[in-house]
Amino acid sequence: MNTWLGWAATAVFACSYFVRNPSRMRLVQAAASIFWILYGVVIHATPIIVANVIVATLAIFSALRGPEVAKPAPAE
Repeated sequence: MNTWLGWAATAVFACSYFVRNPSRMRLVQAAASIFWILYGVVIHATPIIVANVIVATLAIFSALRGPEVAKPAPAE
């Protein structure tokens, strides 16, 4: 079970690179991070858990924030 959870996390993360919409890509990466968190819990690996809580939080935050809009350069 442990190994399959790790492979599932890897597969979901790798698939995120095929998602063209940046917000959706980050949500897929957040889902992969959740798999990694579960994997870390199962194998009792605090660094994996903490790192992926950070990654999932940032991925979700940046996905919900939406695209950045380029501001025009100030006129001289």
